[in-house]
Amino acid sequence: MKPRHLHLTEDCRAVSDILQHVGDKWTVLVVGKLGGGTMRFTELRSAVGGISQKMLTSTLRGLERDGFVTRTVHPTVPPRVDYELTQLGRELLEPVNALGEWARLNVTRVHDARIRFDARCKD
Repeated sequence: MKPRHLHLTEDCRAVSDILQHVGDKWTVLVVGKLGGGTMRFTELRSAVGGISQKMLTSTLRGLERDGFVTRTVHPTVPPRVDYELTQLGRELLEPVNALGEWARLNVTRVHDARIRFDARCKD
């Protein structure tokens, strides 16, 4: 006999799995930048700043796998690859932007809380 709350546990695992991907620092930044429209890999790497080629590739593959991003390869020499948000990705943009705005508005409060905490922990 299965426990009554098994479906809740499965729901929590599914939600946790998705949030691990979309809550990642690089994912948030990449989705935010792609919110402005289609971008090439090099444009995106420059726009995000501080991300390695390997990490950007990994992040984009994860976003494509989860259905947030489409990758279009153009048959040119050299090949041109464009990335853009899907409808699902555009829906994700709203909470990502809200989280980013919240962080910008509260950066000082978080910084001050860290200073107070670190001062208490020194003793």
